[in-house]
Amino acid sequence: MAEHQEPHPPRPTTFEDLLAEGASVPTEGWDFSWFEGRATEARPSWGYAVSMAERLGRASAALDVQTGGGEVLDFALSKAAATTPADAPARATGKPTAGTSAPHPPFLTIATEGWPPNVAKATALLRPRGVAVVAAAEDDPLPFADGAFDLVVSRHPVRPHWDEIARVLQPGGTYFAQHVGPGSVFELVEYFLGPQPDDVRGARHPDRERADAEAAGLDVVDLRAERLRMEFHDIGAVVHFLRKVVWMVPGFTVEAYEPRLRELHERIRAEGPFVAHSTRHLVDARKPG
Repeated sequence: MAEHQEPHPPRPTTFEDLLAEGASVPTEGWDFSWFEGRATEARPSWGYAVSMAERLGRASAALDVQTGGGEVLDFALSKAAATTPADAPARATGKPTAGTSAPHPPFLTIATEGWPPNVAKATALLRPRGVAVVAAAEDDPLPFADGAFDLVVSRHPVRPHWDEIARVLQPGGTYFAQHVGPGSVFELVEYFLGPQPDDVRGARHPDRERADAEAAGLDVVDLRAERLRMEFHDIGAVVHFLRKVVWMVPGFTVEAYEPRLRELHERIRAEGPFVAHSTRHLVDARKPG
């Protein structure tokens, strides 16, 4: 006989209860599992986390910039550990080594993060994998020597600092990242803030980022972009999203935007999910040498 389980508490349905729930859920890290059944987002076709794992499995020294809560790096390292080639020890020492694959590739992995709650979360998650998490503000120079890494990765950095990325890469090293693209989720942004100027809508454009990467001395060998459907099924999910992704509507609070939130709540109840579109691009850039 199956073990008796207590039923899940009913999901809030009133405007006030949904707002209270969305405003109370913790926002640390980049775990979006709370949104299950509340909001959806299509994923890019290239499967960044799995592709990152493949790159990590071939790297000797890797840096994850703006790791958030470390969730993506943790997944990629676990995947890389399961598929590490038998010659992995030789890559670290330069000497042939007969034996088993290394359990925690690469042989040096460091992550940076600037938000203190995420630093603590990432440290707890990644320390068992031998990863050092370094507290570093997103706009500060990377606190590492020139040419320290053969792989730098990043998923959704606030902004890529190309000169610093190029500096810490070894000659022949790779920057492999997934960035947020231009006008991402702007249906929601402009619902709250109104129409945005062209320079705001066009920020993060992949063509501009290619030019900036090349100006820093990197060769962009692959650049792909996709526009992906998102759906918000209740106002609690909208509130939690805007609290978690704070740059979407800067200074967002439930109190400041209560009238617009109420209007959107009624719209979702009458018409169904609020539809927006995220934009993502994959960047694969290499340092000559």
